[in-house]
Amino acid sequence: MKITGIYSFNSGREIIEAQFATELREIERVIATVESKDHKTKTSREKTLLGRKLYSPRALNKAFKAQFEEHGWRNHRVTCEYPTQYYVGDYQPDTSFSGAFREMDFVRNRVGVEVQFGKYAFMVYNVCAKMTIFHKLDVIDVGIEVVPVKECAAEMSTGVAYFEQFVWDLDQRGVSDIDIPVLILGITK
Repeated sequence: MKITGIYSFNSGREIIEAQFATELREIERVIATVESKDHKTKTSREKTLLGRKLYSPRALNKAFKAQFEEHGWRNHRVTCEYPTQYYVGDYQPDTSFSGAFREMDFVRNRVGVEVQFGKYAFMVYNVCAKMTIFHKLDVIDVGIEVVPVKECAAEMSTGVAYFEQFVWDLDQRGVSDIDIPVLILGITK
């Protein structure tokens, strides 16, 4: 695959290029290694795309995982211990949420990477919540979010978010004082 869009959120590009250039070059190599044509394996059952061959987000994620792991990048998982003191009245929570966790796709040398071929809310969550949480937990200093551009997302199931809409929203939202530097990379076939 190839990078066709670059967006710097909260000086992400500038900081990553200056302080994490080695990790960035490796991420660029990982992206270039994934062959998109090998992952156009999903036959759509959607009404508007019936029978059409689409890129499989599962297959793409698996390919990225294999490449990142080959280069020594690992996922990072933290256990969630949810507070219970905020319940009111005589409500007693069940414990079905024990074992809950949050996970960053890939981490190395204080750089967190998320590869997202899912719904729009996941992109926003990754950059505006998850990366901030992992920074607060002293796991990462910067983040990189890898997402498809519109051209690529158009060859996936409906509802897959894409670079252009994500950049527009981040521009309109602006930067908060809790946001960390993040580089958004838009990719296509």
